[in-house]
Amino acid sequence: MFKRFDDSSVSGTTQLKSSVQKGIRNKIVEQYPAIEEYIDEILPKKESLKIVKCSNRIEILINEKGEHLFFHDRDEPYMPSLKLIHKYPTICPLMQVDSGAIQFVLQGANIMCPGLTSKGAIMTPNLFPGTIVTIIAQGKQHALAVGVMKMSTGEIGSINKGVAVENIHYLNDGLWRLKPIR
Repeated sequence: MFKRFDDSSVSGTTQLKSSVQKGIRNKIVEQYPAIEEYIDEILPKKESLKIVKCSNRIEILINEKGEHLFFHDRDEPYMPSLKLIHKYPTICPLMQVDSGAIQFVLQGANIMCPGLTSKGAIMTPNLFPGTIVTIIAQGKQHALAVGVMKMSTGEIGSINKGVAVENIHYLNDGLWRLKPIR
């Protein structure tokens, strides 16, 4: 999604009304139950938020400091940015790839089933297609990517081939390199 994304992809920003902010906040809490204890730090009620409109129907939710908090395709659910995941690593379920998959994930490749079933890989159980997950790597402290499950964890273990997680946002992609927007 953000492989060829840069400053020129941004078309404008819109200040959100407080009622719209409240709706977004509620939607995010509903989507990510683990975020509830941090929601007042991430999306304070008194702070104004903006939506940054970008090419390819992408919208980025930013705070007053211009930090990228969440993004989404206009028809899809909100996904946390990696910078937010690094501050709050437990807001999404985790999937750990083995160390051999790191270089491919950092180039934007999807996460294949063998990368999640080999020695060194760990899967959060009972996840289903469409679940937004954080990709971490064996032996590394910070997340590598944010993705969407294409198979359930049960299918990943039993089939063990094909795309398990679609890589949406990864370290050093266009969104990661995008400077704070004010």
